Amino acid sequence: MRLYCSIQLILCLNLTIIIFTESAQPPFACDSSNPATKSYPFCNLTLPISTRVNDLVSRLTLDEKIPQLVNAAPAIPRLGIPAYEWWSEALHGVSNSGFGILLNGTIKSTTSFPQVILTAASFDARLWYRIGQAIGLEARAVYNQGQANGMTFWAPNINVFRDPRWGRGQETPGEDPLVGGRYAISYVRGVQGDIFEGGGLKDGHLQASACCKHFTAYDLDHWNGVGRFSFDAKVTKQDLADTYQPPFQSCIQNAQASGIMCAYNRVNGVPNCADKNLLTNIARKQWSFQGYIASDCDAVSIIYEVQNYTKTPEDAVSEVLKAGMDLNCGSYLNNHTKSAIQKKKLLESDIDRALSNLFTMRMRLGLFNGDPSSLPYGSIGPNQVCSKAHQDLALEAAKTGTVLLKNSDKLLPLKQTISSLAVIGPNANSSRTLIGNYAGPPCKSIEPLEALQNYVNNTQYHKGCDSVNCTTASVSEAVEVAKKADYVVLFMGLDQTEEREDFDRVDLALPGQQQDLITAVAKAAKKPVVLVMICGGPVDISFAKSDPKIGAILWGGYPGESGGIALAEVIFGDHNPGGKLPMTWYPKEFNNTPMTDMRMRPDPSSGYPGRTYRFYTGPTVFPFGYGLSYSNYTYRFKNVTQDKLFLSQISSKGATLKTSDSVHYTPVDDTETAACEKAKFSATFEVENHGEMDGKHAVLLFVKRNQSGDGNDKPLTQLAGFESVKTIAGERVEVDFDISPCEHFRTANEDGLMVIEEGSYYITVGDQQYPISVFDRDVSNVTSTSYAEFSSHYTYFNYLAIIVVFLASFDLLSYF
Repeated sequence: MRLYCSIQLILCLNLTIIIFTESAQPPFACDSSNPATKSYPFCNLTLPISTRVNDLVSRLTLDEKIPQLVNAAPAIPRLGIPAYEWWSEALHGVSNSGFGILLNGTIKSTTSFPQVILTAASFDARLWYRIGQAIGLEARAVYNQGQANGMTFWAPNINVFRDPRWGRGQETPGEDPLVGGRYAISYVRGVQGDIFEGGGLKDGHLQASACCKHFTAYDLDHWNGVGRFSFDAKVTKQDLADTYQPPFQSCIQNAQASGIMCAYNRVNGVPNCADKNLLTNIARKQWSFQGYIASDCDAVSIIYEVQNYTKTPEDAVSEVLKAGMDLNCGSYLNNHTKSAIQKKKLLESDIDRALSNLFTMRMRLGLFNGDPSSLPYGSIGPNQVCSKAHQDLALEAAKTGTVLLKNSDKLLPLKQTISSLAVIGPNANSSRTLIGNYAGPPCKSIEPLEALQNYVNNTQYHKGCDSVNCTTASVSEAVEVAKKADYVVLFMGLDQTEEREDFDRVDLALPGQQQDLITAVAKAAKKPVVLVMICGGPVDISFAKSDPKIGAILWGGYPGESGGIALAEVIFGDHNPGGKLPMTWYPKEFNNTPMTDMRMRPDPSSGYPGRTYRFYTGPTVFPFGYGLSYSNYTYRFKNVTQDKLFLSQISSKGATLKTSDSVHYTPVDDTETAACEKAKFSATFEVENHGEMDGKHAVLLFVKRNQSGDGNDKPLTQLAGFESVKTIAGERVEVDFDISPCEHFRTANEDGLMVIEEGSYYITVGDQQYPISVFDRDVSNVTSTSYAEFSSHYTYFNYLAIIVVFLASFDLLSYF
């Protein structure tokens, strides 16, 4: 997010400090001890929120309304309404990155969970929900302690991790739209106080507010001179429909998120925050969004100042409010809205519409219900922050997400009886690197080096590089340390100096001299070494994959406050790794593909390889969904309740259409129809753990289509479901998947219409696959009536043929 003005920053910080130092009581409106508020209908809790909001907005003057449209909304003293700060962050833990949270009182730290990309590698939706729950509880606790001036948190980031060089890919659940949507559902429900299955919010009241960002097709920050403020993403209707939009649709329709954030970039020429079709027609009308829409910070100002989309600042203000945006992170609406009204570019009713959404949100959070201590969530206190349960959860998440990429000759786990260990690398002793970005002060911080020293007393450490960029490497010194140890573990990779917001990578190689250091140490070591990659985005480590002196590779993402402990437990066998990659690891040749090319589908004629596992046709270092374990797992389909589907039965009209290639299809925009419900079927299979260790194993189920003759616009394969299952050594466990053809067999056509086509499909788990045939219609259901009709027509044509032959024999046809 852009820091929109240094003066504004100072004012916001000063305001926040005043609020937090004057009183430990959380800010709220409608104080029952204030006689003046009792007469206001907006304070009457027996009235519907919509009625209360209408009353409140009607009482405001224009000069009072306009400042409420920005993130630092000032107090309205005459109505007893306190100031409110909309900008708070909680990407993977409550953070003080925004202005709404200040961790300088009784609460000085919060639980720092793994960065989202590693949490996603667990493929465990219930784990994601539990993390969301913990974050929501800690958020409310900070507010109740008087250290928050807002309860709206701008997370999660559910943009698809389209390009491996994107600096913010680490913040996302990865490259698959289904995973992105499922993550949004779990996280949002947890934060907002809903139950895991949804539908548990009482009267719409929220524990905290979650906001899905960045809407839409935002996945470039700053690459090769192209910046996110000016970037115009050229996106096809097809790619929008089945890649970029589905996570946001899930966030709105299934998760019931109370906020969404429109992104900086333009899509096909139109700024996201000024796109009425996107914000109003799609989000609010098609998807029934009921929350507030915020701009990214300064995303309104750049519409005029950078993108030159409008002729004046007033036009920019008018465009975004009429498009359906409600809140400006920044000061642009505060500065130019009144002028826009005076110039008749905007109506006061446009402001009222936005304010209705904003005050509705504050009321749903209970901030207009009087003293919060006597309300639901009012008993959540500081003991809920950094609790043992939350710290244990952070450790569980880090362990569950860790991915084993290589383990030659079962090098791992190391025996806990080894006599000496060398730990080498710039990421071995840096707690700051472990927590990634958008993180607040963690409850605790134990680096990998310290955690490994708890296993092996005789542990020697050498940094190896001057920093992660490794412009200077002490190779010979690191080699000498390695030579003296029985085993060597290297902690290499990236950090926030190499990938972050507003900073994309320009290549996929390890920084500086890291590869030279790894290779030299591995060559000198007594035994094959262990390489631990600390990074968010993928890195081309093909050299390590093929080097026999590098016996094992682990990916640890940015594992959060307990990441050092988690990695040590994996390395020494106190945890059996079961995570799987939520994104493709591409070779360095992918650098030849411009990051600005938004196409998902490959184009063989130009050599464009496509993107993500669903469409990418080139070689990989490690594929999406890859991950080893200390156990060997096998799969066996036990029961599938369907092996054929009929489009005519799925179609809402009972009829199908044809493509230009004469392939039958049926449109499926709504997956909740009675026909779609009836078409659902289940698949049960067994997972057997052949190892000597119990494990938690991510099981991924894909739908694959026979691609022969179908062109390049269909996914090669796509994820249909996933489960994280606990397995016992030597035993089997059954896993059930509910498969919805309307959701899992559909893809987008060139017009952006979601369709299911006839053809041969497979559902696959591991190396097992089960065929599913999709037909136009069920020809086996020809009724006796239909047959009789056919027979009568057949008899008629027989008689007609006999007459024709008779006439021809007498040369009488010429008379007709």
